[in-house]
Amino acid sequence: MLWFIGIYFKTITVVLGSAKPQTEPRYPELKPIQSINAHPSNCICIKFDPMGKYFATGSADALVSLWNVEELVCVRCFSRLDWPVRTLSFSHDGKMLASASEDHFIDIAEVETGEKLWEVQCDSPTFTVAWHPKRPLLAYACDDKDGKYDNNREAGTVKLFGLPNDS
Repeated sequence: MLWFIGIYFKTITVVLGSAKPQTEPRYPELKPIQSINAHPSNCICIKFDPMGKYFATGSADALVSLWNVEELVCVRCFSRLDWPVRTLSFSHDGKMLASASEDHFIDIAEVETGEKLWEVQCDSPTFTVAWHPKRPLLAYACDDKDGKYDNNREAGTVKLFGLPNDS
């Protein structure tokens, strides 16, 4: 069972990783106060937006779900990935959400509408994505051991999207 914990004011918010009933403890008593089923399969990643309005979960069902923090309701699902979601990141202003998986692209969506803004092509599966804390610049790391690099050694690179020559 996977537990993902985020702190929102004085409540520890637990986003559940399976369809089995789970509970959300309140700190410091850690007594159950609510249960929430986020996905029908295991959650793999979670991120809170920097404005504190939303959090997103990525799951083995290849869906990204956007949740309202105060209401604890799913407001939108993103279904453009075909493989389990490995990583998520909100932009510094909370307006964009990047998600990636073993698909050979990173999906960048507008949070408020769900509209696809960009599809960043990759040569291999993506392990992690992270937005710059003050600029619309996305860093990401892929599994580069297959392909143009030496297949006999572990290799990885950090790449950037959002530089002036990117489109």
